[in-house]
Amino acid sequence: MGQAVRWRRAAVVVAVLLAVAAPVPLVWLRATTAQYRYFPEEVPYRPVALVLGAGITSDGKPTRLLERRLELAAELYHAGRVEAVLVSGDNSLEHYNETDAMYDYLVGVGVPGAKVARDYAGFSTWESCVRAREVFGVQEATVVTQTFHLPRAVALCRAAGLDAVGVGDPAWDDRAPAMAYGHVREAPAAVKALFDMVVRPDPTFLGPRETTVDEALAAERPE
Repeated sequence: MGQAVRWRRAAVVVAVLLAVAAPVPLVWLRATTAQYRYFPEEVPYRPVALVLGAGITSDGKPTRLLERRLELAAELYHAGRVEAVLVSGDNSLEHYNETDAMYDYLVGVGVPGAKVARDYAGFSTWESCVRAREVFGVQEATVVTQTFHLPRAVALCRAAGLDAVGVGDPAWDDRAPAMAYGHVREAPAAVKALFDMVVRPDPTFLGPRETTVDEALAAERPE
């Protein structure tokens, strides 16, 4: 057997092994978080809803996926299933501000501004979870995102020390292409999530303790 043939066979074997192993982290995340993922009407009370960023449009408005996350967080607030909302997004560029766009949207759908805290350095799911715990002092939270992202988000927040449950938005009805892409993307993202859970890298920015979540929790609900 020639050397080239042996190399080709070895490459095929490696490719098959990778194809078989690739879904394993994703399956593990789904299995280990199943008991912490709920429908909105069933989710247990947590003081804080943690809404993870999902991009803004060229005119500074939340993308449709992010709008749906925010609508779900507002629903949880109005139903009394959370008392405050922490929006965590990317504000790393001069003309890109997810966090304020998220805040403005929530206020626009009836959540009092005093009940919304803002994290401007939520550059990844892991960083949002760590900062919620270490910077904002959150101990219990309901993570709000899309269903494809929810197992990873809940697992990372629990690994960061939060008593986290999660609610996912199934946006297939009006964002099917984005949802399909999200599901495909979760396979490699699950591998990175396991890396973060094991290595526990520090966030890009940590900084001093902030009290905005405490203040949001203490603010009176309007009549």
